[in-house]
Amino acid sequence: MRHSIRLRLILIVSFMMIMAIASIFIANIFLLPEFYSTDKINSMSDVYDEVSSICKNIDWEDVTDEEKGKIYDQLDSISDKRSVSIYIVQISASDDGSIANIDYSYPTYTPRLRDVTQGMLAKYVRAMYLGEDLGENCEQLKKSDQYAVYKVYDDRVESNYIELTGQLPDGYWLYLRANYVGVTENANVSNRFLIYVGIVVTVISIVLILLIANRFTRPILKLAKWAQEMRGLDFSSRYEEKRDDEIGVLAGSMNELSDKLEKTITELKSANIELQRDIERRSEQEHMRQEFLSNVSHELKTPIALIQGYAEGLKENINDDPESRDFYCEVIVDEADKMNRMVKKLLSLNQIEFGESQLRLEHFDLRELIDSVVNSNDIMFKKKEVELRYYPEPDPLMVWADSYMIEEVLTNYVSNALNHVKPQAEDGKSIIEIKTLKNGDKLRVSVFNTGAPIPEEDIDKIWTKFYKVDKARTREYGGNGIGLSIVKAVMEAHEQGYGVGNYDNGVEFWFELDIK
Repeated sequence: MRHSIRLRLILIVSFMMIMAIASIFIANIFLLPEFYSTDKINSMSDVYDEVSSICKNIDWEDVTDEEKGKIYDQLDSISDKRSVSIYIVQISASDDGSIANIDYSYPTYTPRLRDVTQGMLAKYVRAMYLGEDLGENCEQLKKSDQYAVYKVYDDRVESNYIELTGQLPDGYWLYLRANYVGVTENANVSNRFLIYVGIVVTVISIVLILLIANRFTRPILKLAKWAQEMRGLDFSSRYEEKRDDEIGVLAGSMNELSDKLEKTITELKSANIELQRDIERRSEQEHMRQEFLSNVSHELKTPIALIQGYAEGLKENINDDPESRDFYCEVIVDEADKMNRMVKKLLSLNQIEFGESQLRLEHFDLRELIDSVVNSNDIMFKKKEVELRYYPEPDPLMVWADSYMIEEVLTNYVSNALNHVKPQAEDGKSIIEIKTLKNGDKLRVSVFNTGAPIPEEDIDKIWTKFYKVDKARTREYGGNGIGLSIVKAVMEAHEQGYGVGNYDNGVEFWFELDIK
């Protein structure tokens, strides 16, 4: 990832480490010498103050050997701790202000005082008393009323020293001498050391920050991946890790956002599906209305024409005999009755298809309903010399359905069977058989009639409104192709199965209902 936080953290930490080391490197070159010089001057001044405090009110002529030993021990301790040579001498001056004598002998403190240092001491004293020039190898760094501090280059040993010469009480002088180490060389050594250490520290820091960055970026990358899934409308994931930091707050907010988005999108999808269904339903309803009007007008043409023709015949007295008038009247009544039944069926079908007839589910005994339909058609069974084979169950057949609509289905099946039943070739009997069969949570009701099977190409079409397999025969018994359309509408409203099957000796229609 080109601009990842992990890479930025590594680069920032590395840059800060390099800048810190470079700053120390530059400080060593430009600031360390001045700091070192100031520190040495302050150190020499501190030694002067300590020695002055020890030698205050000491009469070197009257001091005992024991006291002198203690004083020397203190001076030796300061010398060792401060890495500085300490010399205390007595100087006497002549009347003209020149130095008369420098006494390096007992009882003054002059350990390992060489001739060279004695010469330097005399030179400094003369410089303070008489203002003599110290020469090019000597640089005065600090001067006060009590002492002066110098930086001196010693040709003999080719080394720099920092030296202090100051007055003590009773004509005694203090001479301090310490090695002034080459700061530049030490700075170079220090810088090389810093480079080596800096490289190691930088590498270690990069490794540590990489581990730390991974720890911090891992949950962020996880959140980013989750956000990608959310962008693809996948809301199944959730951030399960419990955290009390900012990432935990962000994860909680994203969890809440995911829930709300999922809920909102689900609601939008449901609303969209419902809207689509409404559009399709309206379109289908409009199509069905147009088809309904077209089919009704077509189906009503014949009976209306017959009624009109026979009515005009009666009006014009085409046949004066009573028998002809009775025939004309019977035709008019019969056609009017057919129109009435067709209109009722069409209205019933229209209500079911358009959802205007709401299902009224109830728990009722289907056996009683079958018995009622069979009894109401008993006259037709006898008239057509049909052998009805129906053996009622001994126990009630309780089902969940709209009893009124199911009665319509069963009535249409029985009427359809009566209109198409024919004798069998074997025994010459016309048989209608009504059966009930339980299958799990379903109860199947079937109505079988002997006769000619339905052509296979027409099986799927018989449920369509006004479709007639044999138009001449349908007209003969007054059919209009609506009954099976009502069956289809009722069973689809119940969301239950229905169908038809051909056999060698007849046709069977069936439907199913819920027991539970």
